[in-house]
Amino acid sequence: MGRGHRPSLRLAVAQFDAVSGNLDHNIACHVQLLEEAAAGSAAIVVFPELSTTGYCSSLLDQDLSACAVDPGGDGLSELRAACARLGIAAVVGAPVKRERGFHLSAIVIDRNGNIERVYDKMYLDRDERRWFVRGDRPQQITLDGWKLGLGICYDSSFPEHARGYALTGADAYLLSGAFPLGRSDYRRTIYFPARSLENTVYLAFANYIGEHDGLGYGGMSAIHGPDGQCLGDAGSSDAGIAIIDLDHQHLLETRQSLQMLQDCT
Repeated sequence: MGRGHRPSLRLAVAQFDAVSGNLDHNIACHVQLLEEAAAGSAAIVVFPELSTTGYCSSLLDQDLSACAVDPGGDGLSELRAACARLGIAAVVGAPVKRERGFHLSAIVIDRNGNIERVYDKMYLDRDERRWFVRGDRPQQITLDGWKLGLGICYDSSFPEHARGYALTGADAYLLSGAFPLGRSDYRRTIYFPARSLENTVYLAFANYIGEHDGLGYGGMSAIHGPDGQCLGDAGSSDAGIAIIDLDHQHLLETRQSLQMLQDCT
C-alpha cells in the first residue's frame, strides 16, 4: 500500500459558528481561518459541511435555489482569491445545482484559487433527501503526492465509503461534518477512530461550534492517525483550527503492523 518515503503534508481542520444563509459572514470566517492556517504553514484546510451557508433546514426548505453556490461563480470569488493569495488549498461545503437537481457538495479550491474538484455527498439521511440528489461517485485529490479521499458527514456512517478510498490507495479521508451535540456527537467518537484504524488512513474531520437553526454544535474538529489515535483537535467551544503533519513513514509503519487492507482482499 505505497512504497517510498514522501515529505509530510501539513493539514488543518477548521471550525466556526456559521450564520444561517449569510454567505458574506461565513466566507469572511473562512478567509480568517485560512489566514490562520497559512500562518501555520498548512497546505490544505477542511471546513464543515455546507460551510458557506450553514447547515440550516429551515433555509433549505424556504428557498434551496437561493442557497446554491456556483463553484466557478462570484459567490466563491473572495474565497478563491484568498487561497491564491495565501497559497493554500481548501475544502468548503455548499449546495450545488446540477442537471439531476441539487447536490450537497464539498468543493476543493487549489492553491492557485482554481476549482479542482467537486464531490457530491453519496449517503443522504432521511431529511436531506427532501432537498438533495445523491452523488454517484467518490472523488479523490492528490496534493504533494498524498492521495486524499473526500467525504461528507453521513458518509462516515457507512464503512464501505472510507474503505473504498483506502483500497484505491488513499492516504487520508477528509470529512466535512455537521455533528450536533447529543447522539451525533457521541457517534463521532466511535466512527472516526474506527474509520481511520480499520483502513489505516489519516482522517480529518471538520465540525461547527455554536448554534444555528436550533442545533448546537460541539466542535472537536480533529485529525486521527492511521492507528485510530486522535493527534489533535480544535476544542469544543472556540472558532479555530487544528494542524497536524501527516507523516508518511508513520503511515507505512502502521500499515506494516496493521495489515487489514492487505488481508481483506
